[in-house]
Amino acid sequence: MITKFGSLFAGHVDLEDVGLDGPPVNERWLSDEHIATVFDKTQAIAQVMDRNGYETLWLAEHHFQREGYECIPNILMLGVHLAHLTQTLKIGCAFNVTPMWHPLRLAEDYATADLLTGGRIVFGVGRGYHTREVEVFGAPLLDGDANREMFEEQLDIIFKSFNEPSFSHHGKYYDLPPKVPYRGYELEEITLVPRPLNLPVECWQPIVSASERGLNLMAKYGIKGMIGGGAAAGGAAEKVIHAWQQVQANHGREMELGGDLIIGFSYHIADTEEKAIEEASKYMGTNPPRQSGLTMKCRVLAGS
Repeated sequence: MITKFGSLFAGHVDLEDVGLDGPPVNERWLSDEHIATVFDKTQAIAQVMDRNGYETLWLAEHHFQREGYECIPNILMLGVHLAHLTQTLKIGCAFNVTPMWHPLRLAEDYATADLLTGGRIVFGVGRGYHTREVEVFGAPLLDGDANREMFEEQLDIIFKSFNEPSFSHHGKYYDLPPKVPYRGYELEEITLVPRPLNLPVECWQPIVSASERGLNLMAKYGIKGMIGGGAAAGGAAEKVIHAWQQVQANHGREMELGGDLIIGFSYHIADTEEKAIEEASKYMGTNPPRQSGLTMKCRVLAGS
């Protein structure tokens, strides 16, 4: 049974001339002042959700988006701010693009946010998909195998730092700690300071396929999954949901179908289904008569 509701805001500012008739994305170059309005917009969304009993506002980490589409570079910093302007709303990281971070810096920043907000920041990790972001920060994305390898090693470090009072890690991408002299001894282990207030850390990750390797990695660390957008609305997520349940069972966790999953749906609110399709089509690149995926998305709240 669905008992909790949240919303994802990827961090776009208000835009004019959107849709197929608007200017091409690469020709948009918004002013600094316009891009900064994303923070007031996010605050307004958070406060409305808080007043109306939503559980979590999920935010996305993105960088260099001068076009105005995804303009929040640091979810954790903004999440701490929003937690102090709301009463019960949680702020979810959907997601911290882990290859763009040093894993210990990400773990430290999350632990700090967890302490400062009394546990109202929800941790989330992802591999990234914008070359302009990931490659600029010096991490691989064009090389998909290297991106996955780095991400898997980073998860190992992050969860060691959360769960172990002191630890070491010696892998392909990270040698932690380096064996250096420190205060009269040779450094062999390191401790995360601070460690999170709430252990084990609740962590979420996007699921974009039913890859056995990816699902097993999530199960290994107890990471929960988020399936969002058109895949969920169009029914393509069914295979993933069943594969998820099976992998969890293989790791000794029996759960109901859909357990530890967030299913995201896109929707457009209008007085009727027909009106919703007409209004939403300019954003979806689809023209009436209806297209099946768009119809399903628009049907959710038409007339409500």
